[in-house]
Amino acid sequence: MIRWLVIVFLALVVFSAIGPWLEKLGLGRLPGDLRFRFAGRVWFIPLASSVLIGLIGLAIGHWI
Repeated sequence: MIRWLVIVFLALVVFSAIGPWLEKLGLGRLPGDLRFRFAGRVWFIPLASSVLIGLIGLAIGHWI
């Protein structure tokens, strides 16, 4: 259980570090990515980008 928590934490750190670079490539601006303002804050829910990244990871894992 702790190993999965560490993996999720490291994945979040990596994706937040490369987030601006991924936005330049167009991830985060796909149809299906939700961005809205609520309570004075901008909320971002990357549904389509998450699916795309998951499919890319699945394809890479299948080929390796």
